Amino acid sequence: MEEECGPMTLRTRPPAASRPRTAAHRLRALRHSRFRRFLAGQSTSLLGSGMNTIATTFAVLQLPGGGVDAVGVVMAVRILAVLVVLLLGGVFTDRLGARAVMLIADLLRFASQGVLAVLLLTHSVRIWEVVALAVVLGIGEGGFSPGLAALVPGLVPADDLADANAVLQIAQAVASVAGPGLAGLLIAVSDAGSVVAVDAASYGVSVVALAGLPRSQSAALRRGLFTELGRGWKEFTSRTWLWVTTLHITLFNFLLWAPFLVLGPTLAQQRLGGARAWGLVLALYGIGSIVGGLALLGRNPRRALAWSMAASAGWAIPAAALAARVPLAWVAAAALLAGGGAAVCNTLVTTVIQREIPAEMRGRISALDSLGAFALGPLGLALAGPVSGVVGADRLLGLGVLWQLTAVAVVLALPSVRRHDPVCMQRT
Repeated sequence: MEEECGPMTLRTRPPAASRPRTAAHRLRALRHSRFRRFLAGQSTSLLGSGMNTIATTFAVLQLPGGGVDAVGVVMAVRILAVLVVLLLGGVFTDRLGARAVMLIADLLRFASQGVLAVLLLTHSVRIWEVVALAVVLGIGEGGFSPGLAALVPGLVPADDLADANAVLQIAQAVASVAGPGLAGLLIAVSDAGSVVAVDAASYGVSVVALAGLPRSQSAALRRGLFTELGRGWKEFTSRTWLWVTTLHITLFNFLLWAPFLVLGPTLAQQRLGGARAWGLVLALYGIGSIVGGLALLGRNPRRALAWSMAASAGWAIPAAALAARVPLAWVAAAALLAGGGAAVCNTLVTTVIQREIPAEMRGRISALDSLGAFALGPLGLALAGPVSGVVGADRLLGLGVLWQLTAVAVVLALPSVRRHDPVCMQRT
């Protein structure tokens, strides 16, 4: 049961949002050595991952029997492996501790990319081997992801949690901008195998960083796998704000973002100037995420959940710009705003989950949240092309925009979201 604080509730300290926001205050998460160590490893790993997709795509295209269809298979099996493993990753994160599971996951990613690099550099790789190694990479990613929500609260004090998440969001955004560019440069002067080797090395750096952290506390669960999953599901569904916001992101990915990612390059080719224009749009989205993360540093807003859902409306702007057939400059500006909204939404939702969910449940709840959010993404990607052929690309994007704006309004109208305030609420 959740109870809002009454007007006579006393506070022992002013809310973080009202404290002075000096430069030192904005960067205080970096004062903690454990977080700095993890950040170094995670940033390096993210940069390698940002290079990986470009390198693997070009490698598959150049292989005998390769091509667009083969690239699609490699990407699809990787995503499928992530989705299949997520729930197991959540259970074992709560059972063994986040650090242990994340170490194993990064060792798998290191091994898969290391083997692929050797095969590419020795020119002895076949398509089925790339597919198999993509499955191993996806297993590692699915195992690693649930641990993030469980590990970070043990690296910084509660007051610095929002800043730590904002810094990690900035690191991810920087990697999304710099990674593909670096991959392109390395492929131009060397080959795809060298880029994959760099990606493998980046996971090695993450392994070293995680190994240097103290062991994270586990819940020492002794029940069966399905019992533990059931308890996680019960916890997940008992919190209206949690399953509603997850469903909101699920349908956003299916109805708006998947069509945008599929149709965007085609429309850019037809109207905006081709691949270079689309690259600019994606780059500005990443830059917007960096700006949004920087704007959150030192801020811990009241009603963070409501702010995060309001920020999710920003994802509709670039799709609306494409559907409206505006010039490239407007589409790029729209992508910049959407990136900022994405940073605010992702950072605040993550922080709320970390603060509200009991430590022994964070792995499973994070896994359910991620699985729910992205489960329909592959289906949306597959359907976007055929459906746009029937209703038209502009109309499909316009319908997605209308859905997103309507959904944001509906979600914000729910008291469990609009009034949710961890500073001023207690669970009994």
